[in-house]
Amino acid sequence: MPNLKDLKNRIASVKSTRKITKAMQMVAAAKLRRAQDAAEASRPYTERFNAVMAQLAASVGGSDTAPKLLAGTGSDQVHMLVVMTAERGLCGGFNSSIVKLARLTARKLLAEGKTVKILTVGKKGREQLKRDFSAYLVDHVDLSDVKRLGYANAQDIARNLLVRFDAGEFDVATIFYSQFRSVISQTPTAQQIIPASFDATDGDSAGTLYDYEPDEEAILADLLPRGVATQIFAALLENGASEQGARMSAMDSATRNAGEMIDKLTIEYNRSRQAVITNELIEIISGAEAL
Repeated sequence: MPNLKDLKNRIASVKSTRKITKAMQMVAAAKLRRAQDAAEASRPYTERFNAVMAQLAASVGGSDTAPKLLAGTGSDQVHMLVVMTAERGLCGGFNSSIVKLARLTARKLLAEGKTVKILTVGKKGREQLKRDFSAYLVDHVDLSDVKRLGYANAQDIARNLLVRFDAGEFDVATIFYSQFRSVISQTPTAQQIIPASFDATDGDSAGTLYDYEPDEEAILADLLPRGVATQIFAALLENGASEQGARMSAMDSATRNAGEMIDKLTIEYNRSRQAVITNELIEIISGAEAL
C-alpha cells in the first residue's frame, strides 16, 4: 500500500496531467472550428467539379483518344496506396483507423497477386506501416513544418504521383483519409484518384447538354491533373478537421478520466491519513494506560 507521500505525489502528477489535457482540448477546439469551416467550404466546389468532370468523362467514353489519366494503363497489376495521417498523436483512434483500412486493402491486393506500393503523408501513418509493410514504402511526404495546409501542398503530392504514373511505376492510385462527420464521428475512406473516377452528384448535369471548345479530350487532358490535386486537397482538409475533432474528443475523455482518478486517489489519501492518525492515537492512549 502506498504511503501518504507517494499518494500526494501521484495526486499532484495527475492534476498536472489534467491541466495539460484540458489545455490541449481547448487548443483543438479552437483549431477545429477553422479546419471544419475549410473542409465544409471545399465540398461544394469539389462536388461541382466532379459533376462537370463526370459529364466530360461520360461524353468521351471509352474512345481511343481518351487521356491516360482517365482511360488508365489497361492494367491494374500495380497499386499505389497514398495513406494520409497526422504528424502528431494524442488524437484517439484517428491515425489507427486510417492505417487499418490501408493495411486491410494492401493485404487483400497482395493476396490477389497484385503489386503494392505505399506513399505516406504524415509521420504517424508511416510509423505504423513500417512494422508490417516497410518493404512496400516508396516515398514519404512530411508536412510537420506546414503551419496551415494550402492547395500548394496538394499540388506537390499530385505532381509526385503524376510523375510516377507517367513513368509507369503504378497502374492504380488510391488515397486513404478520414472524412469529417462530426466531433465524435470520422469515417475512414478509400478513394481511387488514378485512373480518375467521378460520380455525377449534380442533378442538373444529367439532363443538360453542353458544347465544348476545344473538344472534350483536350479539356480533360488539362483538367484531369487539376482534378487529382483537387481530390487530394479535399482529402487533406477533411483529414485536418477529423484530426482536430478526434483530438478534442480524446483530450476531453482524458481530462474526465484524470478527474475521476484524482477523486479516487484523494479518497485513498484521506483514508490512509485517517488510519495513520488512528494508529498514533492508539499508541498514545496505550502508552498513557501503561503508566
